[in-house]
Order: sequence, then C-alpha cells, then structure tokens
Amino acid sequence: MKFTSLGLAPEIQQAIDACGYTDMTPVQVKAITPARRGKDILANAQTGTGKTAAFALPILQQMTDKPKATVPGAPRALILTPTRELAEQLADTIGRYAQFLPLTVTALYGGVKMGGQARKLIAGTDIVISTPGRLLEHLTLCNVNLSGVEFVVLDEADRMLDMGFISDVMNLVQHTAKKRQTLLFSATISPSVNELAHKILHNHAEIRVTKLNTTAETVEHVMYPVEERRKIELFLDLLDEENWFQVLVFTSTKEQADQLVSSLRLLKVEAAVCHGDKSQGSRRRALADFKSAKLQVLVATEVAARGLDIQGLDYVINFNLPYLPEDYVHRIGRTGRAGNSGKAISFVSRKEERTLDRIERLIDSPIKRLFRAGFEVSDRDTLIKHISQTSRPGRANKASATTIKRNKTNSRRKPQSDSTQGAHKPKRVRSNRSKK
Repeated sequence: MKFTSLGLAPEIQQAIDACGYTDMTPVQVKAITPARRGKDILANAQTGTGKTAAFALPILQQMTDKPKATVPGAPRALILTPTRELAEQLADTIGRYAQFLPLTVTALYGGVKMGGQARKLIAGTDIVISTPGRLLEHLTLCNVNLSGVEFVVLDEADRMLDMGFISDVMNLVQHTAKKRQTLLFSATISPSVNELAHKILHNHAEIRVTKLNTTAETVEHVMYPVEERRKIELFLDLLDEENWFQVLVFTSTKEQADQLVSSLRLLKVEAAVCHGDKSQGSRRRALADFKSAKLQVLVATEVAARGLDIQGLDYVINFNLPYLPEDYVHRIGRTGRAGNSGKAISFVSRKEERTLDRIERLIDSPIKRLFRAGFEVSDRDTLIKHISQTSRPGRANKASATTIKRNKTNSRRKPQSDSTQGAHKPKRVRSNRSKK
C-alpha cells in the first residue's frame, strides 16, 4: 500500500516524497488510518519497522485538519521517550515530516542546560518530544503547561517501564487534557505494559505486526563460546579477518566499553564509545561520526540500545549478553532493518550460557554455535561429565573406610557421602584455554 493512497495534506505528502518514502510498512498500514481517526492505539512493533511515521503522520494530519495558533508554553502534542538519543532522533525525523507545515518541534532531555530549552518552550512550540525526567523539571519550573495537550505518544513504553519511569509517566499524563488521543508503542508486550495501557488508553485498538518478542527474519544469529578474559582478543581477531567495515558493539559495563575502545585505538582502529559517563556532546559526535562512516567501531552500553537509527548496519556484536533477554531484541534491532540483511554476533562465556538459553526461548529460535580455532572452551555438559568420571567410586569407598576406622562411634550415624567430603577431590579440568 502506498502513502499516496492515504490522501494526506499536500504539505505532508510533499515531505514524505522528500524523505523518499513510497510504500508503507505493515505497522504503518495498520496504525495510520485508525490513529488518523483519533482512536487510541496499543501497538507492538519492533524498532526499525517504521513506527515513527505510524504515529507522527496521523498526528500531523489532525493538527493540519484543525489548525490552531501556537501558544507560548502550551504544546498540542507530547511524545515521551526513554533516552536522550531517541528524543533527538525523533525530533529530527518528525521535523522532516513537518518541514512544509507551520509547526515547530522541540526536543527536551537531560545532560544539557535548561535555559535554551526553556526559551523554546516559552516562545511557543507545537510538538514536544521529551524524556520523562526533564519534562517534569520544566513542569515544576512552570516552563510548560500540558493542559492543552491533545495527543500523547509513549514511544518505547516497555523500556521506560524497565528504567523505572512509570510514576513519572503517569504524573505527566495526568497533566494533559482528559479528552486526548493516546498512542502507546512498545517493542515488547509484557504484563506491565498491558497494565499501563489499561490505565491510560480508552477503547483502544491493539496492533501487532510481528510475533511477540521476535527479531527480524533478515537477521542471522550466531554465537562464539569464549572465555570472558579473551573476548577482546577474539573481537580483534574477527575484526581483522572478517574486515568488518562498520560494526556496533554492546558491552554490559562502561569499564568494558572503555577497555575495548582503548585496545582498538592501540591498533589504530577508528573507534569511539557511547555510555552514560560521556557528555551529551561527546555521545552525539560519536554517533554522528559512526553514521558518516568516520568510525569503524562504535562501542556502546545499554543506553544506546534503543533509538539508534543507522542505515545499512551489517553487524551488531554482543560483547556480553544483556541481563534481560528482551534487551537482546532491542540491541540487535539496529541491524536487519527495512528488509536488509544483518548479522547478530554474541560472545558467550560459560557463565552466560543460561542467559543464552533464555534468549533462545524468548525469540523461539536456536542460535548457531561457531567455534573459533584457538579460542576453544569446554562446554558445561562436557565439564560435568569429566568431573563425574574422575570421581571414581573405588577411591571414594577406600576413603570412606579410612574415615570409618578413625571414628567408629559416628560412622553409623553419618551418611557415607558426608564421610567422603574432603577425602577425595575430582581432578581439575585442564585445557589449553579454559582456566578461570
């Protein structure tokens, strides 16, 4: 189905043409028409499915159908999002959709001074895109009045709940107009997301464009078993051999991210890091340089897992598996977008094997195991089997008999397994690489 069939305002269609859009994605086909009619929506859609246009275009159309003068400090539309990066991205994307309309778009987020944002609000803006915490600050300072907000969008709602924003979100929504349209978009649908939907949506339509908590079919999933201490070595080895041109790497901690980037720079690899300790300006530059192909590697923590819109990204590396299996879906959502192929590669230590099992159950698909020569690591089943074989019954019985002779009085009261404790220890498993 093509955008031209929607009969949108000429200014909006002109912007769509300028963006190079012709055919709608499934979420756009299902969401735009009911949203344009003013219906509340709960949409389950992964990042990269075109969901921004799915909620932005119907809002812009309704604002165009019923034009109003811009009122200082009183926006008509509010879009809440969990991270600074996503707020910036949404402001840029929606700004392009509204480029031929007499509407202004403002992004609010932490990490920068309040003054510039306050001046934009007081001067008047039609659409506010904000993280919950920063908007609450402006609300407390009376820089913004939400009572006239007609449209509310919760983007990446599941992530906002994971980050503990539920009370902030509810507080902000209560300040908006009672007669409003609310659109809730979430990459995953959990009981908490459903609970939130029933609290803030009214007679809503439910839209699902993918199977629950699934990844794009165009993404190939592989993993390398490797010891934790050798992950940097493995990454450098693969980077050199596979000649990866542009790769996004996710680590679990800021320390791991910094350590990996330091190792890359020692080898003259153009790399940058994006995590919470970096300033907003530094993170923005790192992302811009990566998008423009000035960097070969961008290393990020979970803060960058959502909202990164990078065209043509072929590889996403999980240097560590995420704590929550759902975050695996969000991380690898950076690749395999808009029908393009991509590859999600995970480095998995023995301690992460259970997390890997949970991820496979979540995405309902096995992840292919690849074994790198020189990086072999004993799997858990082999280790257990080896230990059981080295614990010979004959030796245990002999040790038990010795213990019984030493303490005849208590031998009948104690189970044999207790009497053998410490008498015999299984051999230590030795291999060329596996040594924690």
